[in-house]
Amino acid sequence: MQYLQKKVFGYWGTINYTSNVESKSTRTEIKHWVELFFGVKVIAMNSHRLSRKGRRMGPIMGHTMHYRRMIITLQPGYSIPPLIEKRT
Repeated sequence: MQYLQKKVFGYWGTINYTSNVESKSTRTEIKHWVELFFGVKVIAMNSHRLSRKGRRMGPIMGHTMHYRRMIITLQPGYSIPPLIEKRT
């Protein structure tokens, strides 16, 4: 995972976490990894593939890497602590 970002969606205040992962990763792999690594219970996962962007390197036109964005919903009472603490 590149990063984990916390977002609050919906009317009921459900807390969702978003992350970009490799496009070859499956939903079950990511769910299993999040539950083992953070010790939380995942109740829902949504995903979509991000569109590739053009990248020019001299005369050659290439593309950026292909990612999949995962939106993870946790069971109430669980939360993922921040991975990087802010410096004061």
